[in-house]
Amino acid sequence: MTPDEFRQNGHALIDWIAEYIEGIESLPVFDPSLQPGDVRAQLPPHPPTAVEPFSAVLSDLDEIVVPGLTNWQHPNFFAYFPANSSYSAILGELTAAGLGVQGMSWVTSPACTEVETLMLDWMQELLDLPARFRSDSPTGGGVIQGSASEATLAAMLAARWRTTGGAVNADGDTTRLVAYTTTQAHSSIEKGLRIAGIGHERMRLVDIDDTFAMRADDLERQIAADRAAGLVPFFVCASRGTTSSTAFDPAVEIGEICRRENVWLHVDGAMSGVAALVPEHRWVNDGLDLADSYCTNPHKWMGVNFDCDLFWTSDRASLLGALSILPEFLRSKALESGAAIDYRDWQIPLGRRFRALKLWFMLRCDGVEPTQAMIREHVRMTQQLAEWVTADARFRIDAPYPLNLLCISLVAGNAATDALIEAANSTGQVMFTRTVLTIDGEPRSTLRFSIGARLTAERHVLAGWQLLQSLAALGA
Repeated sequence: MTPDEFRQNGHALIDWIAEYIEGIESLPVFDPSLQPGDVRAQLPPHPPTAVEPFSAVLSDLDEIVVPGLTNWQHPNFFAYFPANSSYSAILGELTAAGLGVQGMSWVTSPACTEVETLMLDWMQELLDLPARFRSDSPTGGGVIQGSASEATLAAMLAARWRTTGGAVNADGDTTRLVAYTTTQAHSSIEKGLRIAGIGHERMRLVDIDDTFAMRADDLERQIAADRAAGLVPFFVCASRGTTSSTAFDPAVEIGEICRRENVWLHVDGAMSGVAALVPEHRWVNDGLDLADSYCTNPHKWMGVNFDCDLFWTSDRASLLGALSILPEFLRSKALESGAAIDYRDWQIPLGRRFRALKLWFMLRCDGVEPTQAMIREHVRMTQQLAEWVTADARFRIDAPYPLNLLCISLVAGNAATDALIEAANSTGQVMFTRTVLTIDGEPRSTLRFSIGARLTAERHVLAGWQLLQSLAALGA
């Protein structure tokens, strides 16, 4: 492709993206008839032997790729949590691709490093996070990870390094280390512990209360029991907004216990942490002044397209101790002087993209006001939905709903709720996800109604609710 062709085709692609987003409501959320292999079967089994016109690529996007998507930007997407995008962030991503820089260290691209550091400080200010997370604090700082799962693993490795005095990076023993979380925490906790060499057998599940939040008294009890057994508590993950029900662990009480016991506290605010952009929701930050690390995802509720997880620590020495490797080919005077950051030492992989650009573009071109308005509206719509559900005796609300997720089920029981979710998703016009919450000692199938897509308006929420009501009436 020549420079002139790039310019021409680039204009065509940007127009295509804009038309896709503007016309997304006319598409189904997904095609429920698709089977594994259907998309591939429509594509040539072997590489092309001749150059194809760009128009052919766009045609296949329209006819094969888009019909095979689950359209996460769709206003009727109520599943999982959102993965929003915005025009300004898309342009930032395009710019990063065009620059093609490798930001593994300061010397490999100074601007890539310094813009990222600035973005983490900007977001610390906008979210009103503790000052000890800032890059100019004596011990803290932030970095963009790919996902909250990566951030959690990095926190575990830093905690492991601190607890073992760095011995684990040589020949240290991890068999006595113990971590604590709840059944409501993200599955990345267990996966991270496996990768970190701790294993499932050293993961303690702390009891939860009737709001599905961690019970601090049981955490304290389990830590004491493990110490008495000769084990070494080293890591606690507290969730500020769990995946299943948006439960909020009492991070202040948990943090005080971790401080007394010298246990690393990681707080996972992947979805809900962005709510702190709105002053009246800054209660989501409770306890962060006691956390050793924290993460939240602008690629969920903020509109910075995936991937963009913001990870802060107040103990960067432990993070660097766990992850720093310095072969000769990566040495630089800037690093040795202490004046520069090499972000390769803050993450699992060596290489890294210029992810900060999409955040920089969005904050400069859009500001935070549109996101604040969107968050407020999503929370309002969730409260409205709760009123509609409460007025229908066939349904019940299964968990608190402080932000933008409502967990509901049919009074008729688990089989009826499962059938309802299946029937709704089978229409292709909406998408919900199922979870299981233990209520009064019994597992309950629950429909998660997550209101977070940037394009979702009240009419979409109402239509989704009315669809559930009509399907329930049919005995779905």
